[in-house]
Amino acid sequence: MRIALSSILVVCVLELSGCSGRDPVRDFDSSVVTLPGGQKITAEAMRNDADMMRGMMFRDSIEPDRGMLFIHQRPGAYTYWMYQVKIPLDIIWLDTNRRILEISANTPPCKSTSARECPHYGGSSPEARYVLELGVGMAAKYGLGVGQQLDF
Repeated sequence: MRIALSSILVVCVLELSGCSGRDPVRDFDSSVVTLPGGQKITAEAMRNDADMMRGMMFRDSIEPDRGMLFIHQRPGAYTYWMYQVKIPLDIIWLDTNRRILEISANTPPCKSTSARECPHYGGSSPEARYVLELGVGMAAKYGLGVGQQLDF
């Protein structure tokens, strides 16, 4: 009995420590985003303020079939910045119907150590409800444009 409990404890500790070989993006709250051409992107879904503020900060890369989907509670003119983001991104704003309103392609990381000095991007439409971040060049690769509808 004591050996069985020890084994269970070891398995639990390994699971909690991340040694289970799981995919953190797929295990995180994620959504499958279907693009107009039928391609599918697995996007981490950011729903709360803390996750939205962190976003893509500190990441060294993003795979071509991955993204980050920011889900705002209500439509608004949301600007985004690249403070402490290490890689360039394509940023796509969508309305409640998931139609593309605006694209900031090849958005560069902010090199400044002062958040105040980082430029803001987007936010030209008060109807934005969702923002999708993809690796640089993915919007062009997938032929994304204003007015197209995504599905998620």
